[in-house]
Order: sequence, then C-alpha cells, then structure tokens
Amino acid sequence: MTYTACSERYQTMKYNRCGNTGLLLPAISLGLWHNFGGVDSFENGRAMLRRAFDLGITHFDLANNYGPPPGSAEEMFGAMLKSDFAPYRDEMIISSKAGYLMWDGPYGEWGSKKYLIASLDQSLKRLGLDYVDIFYSHRPDPNTSLEETMGALDQIVRQGKALYVGISNYSVEQTREAVRILNRLGTPLVIHQPVYSMLNRWVEDGLQDVLKESGVGSIAFCPLAQGLLTNKYLSGVPADSRAAGSSVFLNDSQITEESVSKARKLNEIAVKRGQSLAQMALAWVLREGRITTALIGASKVSQIEENVKALDNLEFSTEELLAIDSILQS
Repeated sequence: MTYTACSERYQTMKYNRCGNTGLLLPAISLGLWHNFGGVDSFENGRAMLRRAFDLGITHFDLANNYGPPPGSAEEMFGAMLKSDFAPYRDEMIISSKAGYLMWDGPYGEWGSKKYLIASLDQSLKRLGLDYVDIFYSHRPDPNTSLEETMGALDQIVRQGKALYVGISNYSVEQTREAVRILNRLGTPLVIHQPVYSMLNRWVEDGLQDVLKESGVGSIAFCPLAQGLLTNKYLSGVPADSRAAGSSVFLNDSQITEESVSKARKLNEIAVKRGQSLAQMALAWVLREGRITTALIGASKVSQIEENVKALDNLEFSTEELLAIDSILQS
C-alpha cells in the first residue's frame, strides 16, 4: 500500500506500508553511514539532511559505529535534532543499530543482551532522544543464541527505548527463526535490512518470500552498489571517488571491466527510460512493491535530489525487465 500526504513537503514522496504494521516509510530513505561523521563537513551534512527532509524523506538510518570516528554520525544527527529539527521529531523515523565493533573488550560487539542494551543507551545519549523509532540487531552473532538477541530486542521495546525492532544481514533461515521467536515474545519483527541491488540479488532466493509470508517490511541498503550503479565509474575511476580513496568498503579492484561493462549496457536502457542509471537502479529495487524503501547514501545535495526523482518512473515494461536480466546474467 502506498500513501501520499496532502502536505506540500510530502507531495513529492511516496510512502509504503512496512509489512503488516501501521508504519509508513518513504520509498527513499537516507543513511548516514558515510559523510556525516566527525571528520566530515558539518555544514554539508546539514544541507543534505535539510534538503532530504524537504523532499519528504522522513526516515534517517544510523548505527552506533557510523562516523568516523564511531558514534560521531549519531552526535551530528543529535545536534541537528536540537537545532534544525526540534519541531519535527514526530514527523521522523529515526533508526539505529548495534552489532559491529563499537568499543574494546568482550562486550563491545555482536549480539549479547549486555551489548545491545548498553549500546542503545549510548546511542540515545548521542542523539539526545528518549527512544528511537527502529532499533536493529545489525548482524547475527554465531556465539549467542537467537533467543538471547531477540529477547534483548523485545526488552528494548518494553522499556520504551524503541518503538519497533529490525534485523540486518540475517540469512533466510535466521530470519525465519527470528520472526518465530519475536512473535512468541509479543514484539513482532517489523523490518529486515539486507544488501540488495542489481548486482547483488541474494534476497530473491527465499528471503523476500519469508518476509512477505511473515508480514515483515524491508529496506535495501547499497541499492546503487557503492556507486557502481551510477554514472560515476562508466569512464574509469575518478580521482575524487570513494574507490580511489582509502575506503575499506569499495576500492578500484572492485571496479572490474565486467561490472563497468554491465553498467554501461544498463545505462543505455536508463537513457531510453529518461532516467539516470542511479534512478533506474533505485526504481528496479523498488519494482513490484517487494522492497518497502531503498536506503541511499549521499555526499552532496544534488545526489539526493537526483535519487528522489527515481520515483517519477517506477514502472518497467516486460521487455525492459527481460533486457536488464539478460545484461545482469551475462
């Protein structure tokens, strides 16, 4: 189900129901994984957040270790909540996560109740909030039972520290079991955050079916494959790009001739659709309504504006989908 509000700020955005809940999420959400940390320009981050909100992006996705340094993205967003966004808290969906390394010692990562609850308490202090709207277990813990991790999520909701809970990076079977445990506890799983793009389609091999059967929503991260599905790398690796820098998440060895060749062919279809490659990639992720929201990142305001325009054309013909599949499978 899609909802469009009459308020001017929200007229450009589409809102989709998250699973079987009453929660509506914008079709495009903004993540603060990169470019909102303590080493980044506060004013640039501020401009991006303000423009995103003006375009109807109401969901802002964080995690305890986003920065760098870890925690600084939450501090930056907390400062924005205090200054620019103070009147609008109840119009926003603010999420955070814990699971990856945040501090030294035996309790600083993974999925124990000790870590998850302590980490969220720290996140709330950095954000200046009493609660987040969504709190995620950021990754499954191979050495902690799902009963303990899901029990911690249930306790967090009952303590009023989060309204909804989610999981990220969980496999099909882990997701099915998490749903079962949380249903038994009375705090249903609301959302799953998997990586999903034209170049990484693993969610189609069972996960989307489990989510649909269970009434769980989804938010796809890296829908542009760290920039591979944009115009950025069609002619090589720009000197100012993430791949050319020191990022551990994308480097020039991942910009292969095969991936660039596919991107160029996909770009030809995008041009015929009147879209940029990034816009088509986002529309493709959102096709048929199986993904609730696509989670974008940005380094400048113009990228957010371009990505939101993907919503102007979300329909694909059968011929277009077949052509895209042919390119991706080649």
